[in-house]
Amino acid sequence: MNMDKSLLLEPSERIDDLLTHDLHIIQSDEVFSFSMDAVLLARFAGVPPRGKILDLCTGNGVIPLLLSTRTKAQIEGIEIQPRLAGMAKRSVAMNGLKDRIVIREGDLKELYKETGHGAYDAITVNPPYMPLNGSDIKLNPHQAIARHEIGCTLEDVIQACFRLVKPGGKVSMVHKPQRLGEIVTLMRQYRLEPKRMRFVHPRAHLEANMVLIECIREGKPDVRLLPPLIVYDEHNQYCPEIMEIYYGSKEGEA
Repeated sequence: MNMDKSLLLEPSERIDDLLTHDLHIIQSDEVFSFSMDAVLLARFAGVPPRGKILDLCTGNGVIPLLLSTRTKAQIEGIEIQPRLAGMAKRSVAMNGLKDRIVIREGDLKELYKETGHGAYDAITVNPPYMPLNGSDIKLNPHQAIARHEIGCTLEDVIQACFRLVKPGGKVSMVHKPQRLGEIVTLMRQYRLEPKRMRFVHPRAHLEANMVLIECIREGKPDVRLLPPLIVYDEHNQYCPEIMEIYYGSKEGEA
């Protein structure tokens, strides 16, 4: 690609390497940048080889970009913040993926009115983790919306997944373990049956700080608890599986 990538940048923005398939992404310290949870979700998620995939709360588009290396499906992302949606669109163009990835600027709670029910074969979502508690006012608006349930609550997200995924389709989410009871209760309320679950631990002796969950709309009760994923070894280095997820060429599930 002969494009001068710097021409796509707005003030304060930079281009970061996604370390796989020569993909790059536009980021800025002024807004919420992606972190490990998004990378792990993109690897963990069950995605069809073809069809339609939707990423809710897509931010700057990191999950659609990473999913494009695992499937030939058409991928959409929806983001409520105009600045982040704009960055995502430019990242898609920069990577030459406009024919495979479409970024929507909008409210996930309203999307079904445009697409209809059951429009997608699979959905991924890395939602805001924290309920409103007052601490959000200390953040800049971009960070506050990304971290706290300002634009959408957990129930809003799960209800949107139910409306948008087809019966038998998969929904994959990353969240905080302390909200697991609430997550499973809401998923079952909206007929999204948890099928695979994996806890992520910063170190082997520490409690989990992330949980990856995959559910199926109208699925039968039968959940598999996968082996824990450990991030750092005793030498404070990435464990082999994390190294492979970030730097390896093998495709598939985490």
